[in-house]
Amino acid sequence: MSEWTYDLVGKIGSMALIRKEDNDIDYNIFARLSSELKPGMIWVSSGATEIGRLDYIKRTGKELAGDMDEIKTDYAAQGQSILMENYRRFIHPSYSVRQVLVEHQHFNDPEKRAHVRGLLLRCKEQNAIPIVNYNDPVSATENRRMELMELRRQHGPEDPVVECIDNDETAATIAGLVKSRVLLILSSVEGIYQTPGDPSTLIREIKAGTAEELDALITKTQEYCFGASRAGANGAGAKLEFIRKPAMVGTTVIIGHARHRISDLVSGRVPATTIGLNI
Repeated sequence: MSEWTYDLVGKIGSMALIRKEDNDIDYNIFARLSSELKPGMIWVSSGATEIGRLDYIKRTGKELAGDMDEIKTDYAAQGQSILMENYRRFIHPSYSVRQVLVEHQHFNDPEKRAHVRGLLLRCKEQNAIPIVNYNDPVSATENRRMELMELRRQHGPEDPVVECIDNDETAATIAGLVKSRVLLILSSVEGIYQTPGDPSTLIREIKAGTAEELDALITKTQEYCFGASRAGANGAGAKLEFIRKPAMVGTTVIIGHARHRISDLVSGRVPATTIGLNI
């Protein structure tokens, strides 16, 4: 459709980028994903904090100790360059790669939002692939909490505040910002299960003819979702909440396992949950 300015916004989580059993980066994942990235795609990537932690342990033989907020800040600062290094290593050399670090205020302020949108649209025109992540190293938890409280006071209930601390929300927000045809959320499971933990109950499609009907179906599906894959993760119910808005305006949302190729997920050749309007 001519209205779409981007083909795909995708997101991958931290744990999909490492080999947990080896406490190391999964270079195969980086290589496979990066080989498919091209201009016309925006890639939202978690992983800086965990990769920074693993790198610090490798170099010192121990973990950082002290204030957890400061530890996460320091790990994220150490991991950002490694995260980008690995994407740059495996993305086709004819494409430019651009790091875009965002925070909540970039999407809650109209001028900043327009600035980010312009940057992302120029990337496509200039043969570049944006790699987006939340700017954890300069975002203190307490300051962020206070800023979000003030933003909610200013905006009111009719104008929801974007937090973007969870990169699922960041990806969904960007998909709406640039009008992406597809929003791909890579997970550690095949998609949304009717019975959590049971792949045989995978919900293949959540589709409807109108935005109102789709909204109701997403809410109904959230009843099946509880728990999360790890501490700090928000789980399938939160994913469905984050993707609700782009799905209701026509973006096709795909939630699938990170072991699959992007092209296989988008084409429907592998199991996944597809959410959207019957257009």
